[in-house]
Amino acid sequence: MTGMIDDLKDQADRAERLARTGLDPLTAERLRAYADECRNRIASAEREHDGRVTSSSVPAPLSPRS
Repeated sequence: MTGMIDDLKDQADRAERLARTGLDPLTAERLRAYADECRNRIASAEREHDGRVTSSSVPAPLSPRS
């Protein structure tokens, strides 16, 4: 998981750096959009991971016995 997140962060950072290098406006916008997509994927992966950690660390409630 961490490796994937690190890769996405690297890709987002590279895309943002390239977008600032004076490329044509369309390419720069596409690079910024790609960086946003990478950051959204990071956030989704972190939310998914947090959800799994939270749900697995909380014991299931006991069912009442009749």
